[in-house]
Amino acid sequence: MIEQLKRSFAVAKKDMLVFYLKGPVVIMGLIFPFFLFLAFLIGRNLTGEQLFVGLTAMTAFFTSTAVGPTIIPWECRGRTFERLITAPVSLTAVLLGDFQASLYFGLAITFAIAFPTMLYLSAVPGLAVFLSATLLAVGTFSAMTVLLSSYPPTDVPADVMMLSSLVKFSLLFISGIFVPLEKLPSYGRLVSYISPLTYYVDSLRHSFGGGYLPLWADFGMLVIFGIAFFFAGVLIHRRVLEERFT
Repeated sequence: MIEQLKRSFAVAKKDMLVFYLKGPVVIMGLIFPFFLFLAFLIGRNLTGEQLFVGLTAMTAFFTSTAVGPTIIPWECRGRTFERLITAPVSLTAVLLGDFQASLYFGLAITFAIAFPTMLYLSAVPGLAVFLSATLLAVGTFSAMTVLLSSYPPTDVPADVMMLSSLVKFSLLFISGIFVPLEKLPSYGRLVSYISPLTYYVDSLRHSFGGGYLPLWADFGMLVIFGIAFFFAGVLIHRRVLEERFT
């Protein structure tokens, strides 16, 4: 297991060198969240805390889900995925490496934006809750990319990006960023609970003394979602592995 973990880090290092500056990653992970935040900001009378929660949540969500869905299709197109899985590296280790690449990218960009924003908006959250929530959330969103990249088994990155974008936007608009959970009707809250982003947004509000759900529930659901996403992704990748090379 130790050897497989070392190999997964080598895969992550390769992913970081090759994929971080790819066009779709830059657009979906950096440029798009910026313009989405502008749309969230303009015309609304929001407090510094609300702005910080919205910006941080959207940044963490989009940056940590920008890298993962593109890796496997590009690897299949370049025939490097075949070399990886025929090397002494398990499929789980390869996917764990992809997970790490998404995790490091998401954490780096989120913290690089969040800390200056705290100072600019004079909105300083409880750091213990903020750091714990962000680590759990970015890990969960990164695990989600393992699942998002599993199907369809294609070597066309646009096919995977289209499906992942549909999923991400659906989750974004039901997650309490634009309308807080306490202001949603009961059916709206029930729908919002299927999104892992809901629990990150709520835990960020807890860091300012707010929040709707118990903090332990937010953290617990992020852990459950993360584990479920990763292992479901591994299972589907195994089942469609042969289809990728036919």
